[in-house]
Amino acid sequence: MEGRAAALGAGTILNALATGTGSAFAIDVETRATVELAADRDDVAGEISEAPEAETDLIEECVSLATARWGNGQGGTVRTDSDVPLAAGLKSSSAAANATVLATCDALGLTVGDDQQDPAVDVTRLEACRLGVEAARNAGVTVTGAFDDATASMLGGATVTNNDADELLYRDERSWEVLVWTPPERAYSADADADRCANVAPMAELVADLALDGEYATAMTVNGLAFSAALGFSTDPAVEAMPHVNGVSLSGTGPSVVAVAEPTDPATDLDRVEQLWDARPGVVRRTTTRTDGATILDS
Repeated sequence: MEGRAAALGAGTILNALATGTGSAFAIDVETRATVELAADRDDVAGEISEAPEAETDLIEECVSLATARWGNGQGGTVRTDSDVPLAAGLKSSSAAANATVLATCDALGLTVGDDQQDPAVDVTRLEACRLGVEAARNAGVTVTGAFDDATASMLGGATVTNNDADELLYRDERSWEVLVWTPPERAYSADADADRCANVAPMAELVADLALDGEYATAMTVNGLAFSAALGFSTDPAVEAMPHVNGVSLSGTGPSVVAVAEPTDPATDLDRVEQLWDARPGVVRRTTTRTDGATILDS
C-alpha cells in the first residue's frame, strides 16, 4: 500500500508564541511525502531525502498516529523530499507533517476532502491537519503546535488561528508576489525563547486585530519588527525592504525574512529588494502565494 502527497511551505503574518493567536500564508514551495504501509509491520522508518542525518521522529509519528486512527496500526516507511529549507522559518515541519498524513491516508485508500458532510469524504484536510499538529507536539518540534502554519500549508491562502485550541478563526486568499531571504544559519522553533516573545504580547494583539481585519501586509510588518527584537534578529533586512513592498516580516522564529507585494501595485519593487538582499550572505528566492493547499499526488 503506497501513497503520495505534497504540502506547502508558508510565511508568517503573526507569530503565535506571544499570545497563542497566529497567522500564516501559503507560498509556492512544496514538501512531498511517500508512504509505504505493510500489514505485517508495526514500526515506522523515516527518511528525509535532502538531509539523511536529520531527525525523522515527526514524520514517523505522523504515520503512526494516522494508521492508529484511520487504519489498523500498520507500520512501514515514509520518505520526504522538499523545496522548503529545514529550520529556516518557512514551515518545513508543518509541510512535512501535512504531506505525510495525507500520503498515509492515500496509502490507506481513504478519500480526503474539505466537506465534512460529504459521505464520499473519509477524512477532511482540517482533520488531517490537526493530526499532524498532534504529531508535531508529540515529537517536540514545536512550542505552540503551529496550527497557524499547518492550516496555511494544508488549506492554502492566509489563515488566522487560535493555536491553544487548534481552532481556525479565519481563512482568506491573497495573490502576492513573494521574496524570501534565508541566511546561512538555522533556527529551530522548539528552541525559541518563549518568555522573551511573551514580552511583545501587546504588539501581537495589535497584529491579530490587523490580520482579522484583512490588513495582512501591515500586520506582518509590525510582527516582524516585534519578533525580530524578541528573538534577537537584525531588523535591517526588513527595514531596507519596507519602502518597496506591501509587507515584510521575520518568518516564524527565523532566520528567514519574507516580503510580499501586490502584483498590480506600482509602488512596489521586489526587484530592488532582491538586489539588496542578494548582497547579503544566504539564498534569495522569488515565489508567489498559493491558495490550493496540500494535495494527494498520483502514485
